[in-house]
Amino acid sequence: MNTVQIKNITVGAQNPIALIAGPCVIEDAERTLAIGRAIKAIADRLHIPYIFKASYDKANRSSYNSFRGPGLKEGLQILAHIKKELDVPVVSDIHCITQIEAAAEVLDILQIPAFLCRQTDLVYEAARSGKVINVKKGQFLAPLDMKNVIAKMEEAGNKNILLTERGATFGYNNLVADFRALPIMRSLGYPVVFDATHSVQLPGGAGTTSSGQREFVPYLTRAAVATGIDVLFMEVHDNPPEAKSDGPNMLYIDQVEALLQDVLAIDNVVRKHK
Repeated sequence: MNTVQIKNITVGAQNPIALIAGPCVIEDAERTLAIGRAIKAIADRLHIPYIFKASYDKANRSSYNSFRGPGLKEGLQILAHIKKELDVPVVSDIHCITQIEAAAEVLDILQIPAFLCRQTDLVYEAARSGKVINVKKGQFLAPLDMKNVIAKMEEAGNKNILLTERGATFGYNNLVADFRALPIMRSLGYPVVFDATHSVQLPGGAGTTSSGQREFVPYLTRAAVATGIDVLFMEVHDNPPEAKSDGPNMLYIDQVEALLQDVLAIDNVVRKHK
């Protein structure tokens, strides 16, 4: 398996599990930094490698009037500040080719949203940047289909690749996590990420917004870690009901530490089998 270096964090093979976490979207600079600081304190106590995540633009909201974030320029400035203040790598979504150059100057990982994982030009040009690329598997794709996405990035000369499972469409307004997908994607030769909070999302389930079932996040997390994933992804907020995006599926900060203790215990057992 290829390992991937993200600043001072190595993921893949038999390396310990890493954490990508943060709020769904940048709501304001102060609150976003505070959430990141709280997660980092937990990660430091538990000695888990930590990567901060927040979106500068939520380009696929259900409603035109939904909050999308501060946008590319201001959002990247906020992420650059968080990166410096917390001394951690940062990741955010890109949505079009024109965002790549500016995003690559700040972000350590360029993330391809699930709905865009088959957009050849976006995937290829992102890979050409040389940055680590995290591609979320589309809700409409079989796990083995990700080999074609990998081939596009390898064609661009980039093997700094992460593959994320975030649930598959299961009827209307529902997702299901098929845990077979995790070892299948890992067999393609790259580290695998499990997105524990988007996997309990109910897309469009609240009419003009998505809903979710955060109560199932711990169960899915423990199951995914038991398959031997390399990175755990979760969105976290100090008060999810107040969140401007994805509140119903985000975890409360005070739920995180106990869950990560379970994650470490499971990862210690399964790592030798990876």
